[in-house]
Amino acid sequence: MRVLVMLYSVVCYFVFFGVFLYLIAFVGDIFAPKTVSSAVTMDASSALIINIGLMLLWGIQHTVMARSGFKQAIVKVVPQHTERSTYVLLSSVILIIMMYYWQPMEGTVWQVQDLLAQQVLWVVFGLGWGLVLLSTFLTNHFDLFGLRQGWLHLQKQSYTSVVFTERLFYSSIRHPMMLGLLIAFWAAPVMTMGHLVFSLGMSFYIVVGIYFEEKGLTETIGAQYTEYQQRTSKVIPKIY
Repeated sequence: MRVLVMLYSVVCYFVFFGVFLYLIAFVGDIFAPKTVSSAVTMDASSALIINIGLMLLWGIQHTVMARSGFKQAIVKVVPQHTERSTYVLLSSVILIIMMYYWQPMEGTVWQVQDLLAQQVLWVVFGLGWGLVLLSTFLTNHFDLFGLRQGWLHLQKQSYTSVVFTERLFYSSIRHPMMLGLLIAFWAAPVMTMGHLVFSLGMSFYIVVGIYFEEKGLTETIGAQYTEYQQRTSKVIPKIY
């Protein structure tokens, strides 16, 4: 049984990692059969309604399942040591649904013509995704995606919470992962209308998600996190 739990954690992790790689291609409109800027197949108003609905589905699932109240409820259905992996798996499934049913939209907001500027934006795009991935390792990558929980269970060890630390980016901003996503969503040599809707919707979710995440961290960590909030920025150093 413990081996099966570990196997489940590994499978959930690699599903996530595959979806994460596809998301990069989806947002960048590269190397993927379906992207945020693929060929338009329906009128703009219908596409907008569908896309908003897809982003709401993602936002609700991602936010609700991350709350402590939901976590306490779901462990009555699934074992506690698989709760995080289950969250990662369902988040990946919802993201697959969003990308599969996403409706590209007619129109181009901007298109950078200068070759050097295009190359700079592609570098920034890659740095954004790199910041997202690096930020997960600055906390605890394997705990964040459920592998540590499965491993501890396999080793017959009780789960212990990850100790809050301030490494590298976290010494000046509290959400470098979110900063990386914002950079990746907006660093586009070609910004189509569909890409704009995606970037706006996901940016709005990031703002909302940060609010709920900080509320939860304040309740969990307490005074240490409150003091951390007072001397750091949320996303952009010295600004937000």
